[in-house]
Amino acid sequence: MKKFKILLSVIFIILISVQNSYSQDSVSVKIYDNLLHKYIVNGLVDYENLVKDKNLEKYIDALSKFDPSTLTNKNDKLAFWINAYNAYTLKIIVDNYPISSINDLHSGGRIIAHILKTTVWDKDFVIIDNKKITLNYIEHDIIRPKFKDPRIHFALVCGAMSCPPLRNEAYIGDKLDEQLNDQGKTFFADQSQNSFDGKNHIVYLSKILDWYGDDFGDSDTQILLRIKAFLPKKIAESVNDNIIKWEIDFKSYDWNLNKIK
Repeated sequence: MKKFKILLSVIFIILISVQNSYSQDSVSVKIYDNLLHKYIVNGLVDYENLVKDKNLEKYIDALSKFDPSTLTNKNDKLAFWINAYNAYTLKIIVDNYPISSINDLHSGGRIIAHILKTTVWDKDFVIIDNKKITLNYIEHDIIRPKFKDPRIHFALVCGAMSCPPLRNEAYIGDKLDEQLNDQGKTFFADQSQNSFDGKNHIVYLSKILDWYGDDFGDSDTQILLRIKAFLPKKIAESVNDNIIKWEIDFKSYDWNLNKIK
């Protein structure tokens, strides 16, 4: 009898886990995926129409109730957190639209807000598993330290023109490596984000790789070798053959809203 009760308990736990996984991965993510297909064009957002669509709030509601610890696969977990970060970024913009920049949502102006930690990324408007957290917490306390994958910087989108393009599909664990690699190639192929002077051996990289350079390496050489797989073919070959000659400079960051014009 005791063994039978234990067996029933195990079956119950499995069913609950499957139900949670199903409700998050198969149902609510489909809502989010449809939204991205509908309102993302070439990495930019159709905010004018997104603000009228209640389905974003449905996905946010699902996120707020879902316990990510029920996800056992590492890629499923990372996909969940990337989707959550990007969806809540869309939410804060939609809730305050129209704005010209996400910097408009800081308390006290951009510089002071960063000093006082009153930026939009420090606000605890994010709810996961009925707990309030911040976008900074997702990025700096969960995604970066726990997954240690620099490719996430090609996927997390802060709502600015100089961010990586917002993908027009949800991230899914089964496809995550393919999606992140594709994001990297797309990001470095955009000359407004990253450009290359082959004659003088200078790579002009996004400011993102300045801010988060440690995630890629502790020198220009290490950073270039880490991103080589995503660079245009001729540049990648030159970097590989003449790595010592190459140096890095960084572009300025365009904080204008990533909206379709």
